[in-house]
Order: sequence, then structure tokens, then C-alpha cells
Amino acid sequence: MSYLVAVDENGLGPRLGPLIVTAVTANCRDEAGAKVAFGRPGRAFGARLGDSKGLVAYGDSALGEAWARVLADRLGRQASSPDGLFAAFSLDSSEALRAHCPRDHERQCWGHEEEAFSADDAMMAKVRHDLVRLEKKGVEIARVEVALVCSAALNRAVDKSMSRFLVDLHAMERLVLAARAHAGEDIVAACGKVGGYDRYGNQFGPLGGRLHVVLSEGRAKSEYQFPGVGRVAFVRDADETHLLVGMASLVGKWVRDLMMTRVVRYHREVDESLPMASGYHDPVTTRFISQSALTRRKRGVPDHCFQRRALPPQGG
Repeated sequence: MSYLVAVDENGLGPRLGPLIVTAVTANCRDEAGAKVAFGRPGRAFGARLGDSKGLVAYGDSALGEAWARVLADRLGRQASSPDGLFAAFSLDSSEALRAHCPRDHERQCWGHEEEAFSADDAMMAKVRHDLVRLEKKGVEIARVEVALVCSAALNRAVDKSMSRFLVDLHAMERLVLAARAHAGEDIVAACGKVGGYDRYGNQFGPLGGRLHVVLSEGRAKSEYQFPGVGRVAFVRDADETHLLVGMASLVGKWVRDLMMTRVVRYHREVDESLPMASGYHDPVTTRFISQSALTRRKRGVPDHCFQRRALPPQGG
């Protein structure tokens, strides 16, 4: 099979901001190209491809931005702004993403007036060079798509007793099916492992009900064959062991940081002393939540659009 699809998530565990799931599809010229795409980045690419957690930090996602911009250029989706770049890759339309937004506070997630690109010319040149080297090795990027699930959508899932893991899995499935439709032939997909699942069969959403064969199920890898779709694997630490998954992770990290920065900027408009919070479980985010509580209440910012809720403990 010539089309390989790599899928990874960013922002599954935070308290604030969206869950981002990214898919990168490559058309591989031959088996050697496929081994590069679904192999470890190694010394040739390891400096700029791999697990985003090891290569970039919150507030410093220029590398992910560079990959997003270079890939958009190569795919003919040039964008002059971060917002335009996100829109070029978004699986869902702007209208669909904003359908449940409170109009008075839509800017919390969608205010983009102050945004600008940050990756410098030197970094852009290095990433372009990496992409050319990948193409020479038989890996041609054919598609990039991003699924965004906002805090409100995650909270609506909680109301339906759905965990974040299920929401993540179902977003991955949507991206795999979209990649299959674009390819026009069966694909091979590698997705980052979702939660602690070893068996996915009864957890599938968009892929649920489809005939499939279990190829393997275990801690390291769970793999399934879907007639009319292709082979779909969920791989532990895939962003470290599969070059294309690492690329998806970096692009997704940039999108996640872009969206979280919007949340922070919106609330700093009325309180400049608020810290630049990552949204994760850390003291800075805790202070951001606590310190913004009064102004959020006065402005009427809905709690369900701000902070994620968790499923209640089972049993007991």
C-alpha cells in the first residue's frame, strides 16, 4: 500500500484548552520509503522530527509552526497568518467549530487579531531541506488534517459519560476515514496509543460496526484490518518510533499552543497580571484559573467553555 497515515494527539490531559488530533498522510514510492516514514527519525531527522514533548515546550512551538507552514506551502495551501494556516488544515469548517460558541465570548477561542508567525528564516530553511530529503527517500506528503475538540465539546462528552480517551479515539477514526477517502484506496495508518486500551473493538465510534479482523492486541501495539479502509494500528510511543507520527505531533503541538494562547490573551485583556498558562496540571495554570475566576464571573464566561470537567469516579 502506498498511502501511509500517521495520527497523534496533543492536549489530552490538560485542564484548559482544546484537544488537538492531527493526521499526516504520505504517498510512499516504495518499501524503502515506507520504512523511512514509519521508522525512527534517526540521526538524519531527529533534530527536527519526533515527539513534540521532547523537541518543543509551551510558548516555544516555532518548530511545529515551521513544519505546518512548509507542509502547507508544499500542498498548495499557503496562508498569510496563523489563523489562515489552521483553517487550511482543519477537518471541520469554521462554522461547525463555532456552532456552540457563546457569541459574547467567541473571541476566547477565535480572537486572532494579534497573531503573527514566529519561525525565523533559518528554521524554515532547515525544515524545507528536511522535507526535500524525505522526498528523495520516497516519502511525499499528500495531506495534513487537524481535528479540534474544544473544552465545551469535551464537557458535552462528559455529560454523555464519554471519557476523553473515547473522544480522542473517535477523532482519530474520523481522520483515518477522511484520509482513506482522499487516497481513493486502502491505507495503512499508525496512531498513537489511546489511553490504556489494548482492545479497541468495542470502543470504536466512526469505525464501529464495520467488519474488521484483529491482527494483534497488546500493550505495545493493537492492529486491525478493515476491508475498504485498510490497516489501522495503535502504537505505544508512536511519536518516538514513527517519523510521520512525530511530524503530526509537532504540527498538533503548534495548533494546541496557538489555541491556548488565545484563551490566555482573552483573559489578560482585563487582567494583565494573569500568568501565561499552558493549561496543563501545573501551578501556573492553577493560579491562572483561580486568579481569573472573579473577572470570568463578572464577564459571564460560561464555565463549560473554560475549564474541562472529568468523568465522576466509577463505583464506590
